[in-house]
Amino acid sequence: MRLLRQELKINRKTFMIWLLCIAFCSVGCIVLYHSLEDSVKELADSYSNMGAMSQAIGMDKLSLATMEGYYGTEIAIVFNLGVAMFAALIGIGMLSKEENGHTAEFLNALPVSRVQIYFEKYAGLLIMIVLFNLIQVVLNYITIVWMNQMFDIDIFVKYHIAAVLMQVEIASVCYMISAITKRTLLGAGLGFAILMFGLEMMCRIIPAIEDAKYITPFYYCNAADIFSSGKLDTTLLGIGCGVTVISIIIGVLAYQKKDIAA
Repeated sequence: MRLLRQELKINRKTFMIWLLCIAFCSVGCIVLYHSLEDSVKELADSYSNMGAMSQAIGMDKLSLATMEGYYGTEIAIVFNLGVAMFAALIGIGMLSKEENGHTAEFLNALPVSRVQIYFEKYAGLLIMIVLFNLIQVVLNYITIVWMNQMFDIDIFVKYHIAAVLMQVEIASVCYMISAITKRTLLGAGLGFAILMFGLEMMCRIIPAIEDAKYITPFYYCNAADIFSSGKLDTTLLGIGCGVTVISIIIGVLAYQKKDIAA
């Protein structure tokens, strides 16, 4: 468990910076809604008739005139992209940073197998994602209750469960890349998260690429879908979990055979 504790210690600053930034944005947006509630209600109908743009961000399903609609569109979009970028950033550098920092020789000289190294570091990745989301959810919930704008807690929880699974999938793919490559490809990790986010928006607007929803994990954690239907898409969630498992397996096999530079 030494490696697990070390990873949590090394990434604590990155964790806190991203936590504070996203918490500021999400909590700030909730407070902003309270102060602009009357103005938002006047604009709700206009925003719901913006055609393809309304479909992309879910305003054709939810109304900005309610806190539920505002949270499921405006806040959820910012939250999803922010936490996905955080998960990608942590995942992409977890293993490859050892070669970049020339600490791989010391790490592999320890009396632990590569499999143990792989899974202890991955456990650290999961702990950071879960802890990050728990803090965010508690802060958002407290702010909503404080503003007297509470809505169905069951839907709120379902959305955030889907968001965690999305982050784990993105982090797992990036972790797999980290196990294969010799360099820390931070740009590739962040680019992957942004690409999946953009793909989800596009496949809602362009019917010809609608099947892309089976590729991007952002589709099954779309808050507008969850808030309007009250349920999760188990098919897409299953595909996402499958991608996560496959990424873990490919990653550990590649890391065991990898020629690690000192």
